[in-house]
Amino acid sequence: MNLTAIIAFIFVFGVLVAVHEFGHFFVAKKAGVLVREFAIGMGPKLLSWHRNHTAYTVRILPVGGYVRMAGLDEEADLDSGQRVRLIFDNQKNIVKIDKRIDEFGEGVPFQVDTFDLSDDLTLTGFLNGDELSKTLAVHHDATIIENNGTEIQIAPRDTWIQSAKVYKRALINIAGPAMNFILALVVFSGLAFALPEVTLNEPIVGTVQNNMPAKEAGLRADDQIIAINNQKMSTWEQVATTISNTPNNKFVFSVLRNGNKIKLNMTAKTVKIDGVNRSLVGITARTYTDFGSRIKYGVLTTSTTIQRIWYALSHLFSGGFSLDKLGGPVSIAKQTSTVAKTGFLGILAFMAMLSLNLGIMNLIPIPALDGGKLVLNAIEAVLRRPLPASIENVVTIGGAIFMFVLMIAVTINDLLR
Repeated sequence: MNLTAIIAFIFVFGVLVAVHEFGHFFVAKKAGVLVREFAIGMGPKLLSWHRNHTAYTVRILPVGGYVRMAGLDEEADLDSGQRVRLIFDNQKNIVKIDKRIDEFGEGVPFQVDTFDLSDDLTLTGFLNGDELSKTLAVHHDATIIENNGTEIQIAPRDTWIQSAKVYKRALINIAGPAMNFILALVVFSGLAFALPEVTLNEPIVGTVQNNMPAKEAGLRADDQIIAINNQKMSTWEQVATTISNTPNNKFVFSVLRNGNKIKLNMTAKTVKIDGVNRSLVGITARTYTDFGSRIKYGVLTTSTTIQRIWYALSHLFSGGFSLDKLGGPVSIAKQTSTVAKTGFLGILAFMAMLSLNLGIMNLIPIPALDGGKLVLNAIEAVLRRPLPASIENVVTIGGAIFMFVLMIAVTINDLLR
């Protein structure tokens, strides 16, 4: 895998995950859920800034990212006995808790005894070396400066995702896959304007090559192919597939020309391309260059790709399940390496296809995926009460374990292949 392929893989994978997470981030903010951190990349922090109650971080590994929403997998922000520095507002409320006690900075030294940053919003402990413990009020929008310098908002319970109405949580869960669909539509539409011309998958002839069976049979440009060998044609893809898969190379084309139906007989030529015998009659699809057709191309390509992915998923267990029908990061990296040789536009098209794949896969109703969370949202909406936290945790952890084991199995299978 050369440097170009590695860069292409990082670019594709990074954009897909970042866009997916941005969907969750954007809708969560609109729904009133506190997003404590929005990270681009993974691993150690390179830089960070704090704005509108969210810490934005750029991390060293340029692959993916994540959204840290209040109430999800929350760990204690402080420890009993920990020393911090406190900064107060004019009303003597704590507005900033700096955990970098060994570094030079502003604030009053404080040793934490107990704390409640979810409900009561208080800190209890010893202020500036006092022997008597004090309980201090913490501002609702106070922040904590982590040891690495990242400034994080505290998470009062009313900002938790669990405190949002169920329909808002459902919108947050569906927003990630939705952004993947939007990304694919934007990329495919953009590619339409980068290409000199586009096809709309119509069974309409664009050009007829000289000295080929179609020309000799009398087929003309702008003829609409309505059937081949009495099999109805509705797309150009069907036309190409039928010509390639007919064993005897003999065809009867039913075409519509100026409102009249015409039948044409022809025998395809067998030509070896890249070592494979292919049947050719010498026709290409009609192409377009206008603005409307380019937009339509983006929509149609997105729709067609979704149909293909859904077909593959729906037939995953037909003929027996096999890991060979799945691909993980290794398989994606290998395909990216191949696509990278075709140029930047090829990489963009591949990214759009993967984006749709990621969006659809995340909607599968498996716990730990967005689709599984949507199922839990639906159950809660029907019951009109949240599921017990213990049940929801068991289901989510079980789904996560299943996905982890499946990923390991797929990766091993990819390596063996």
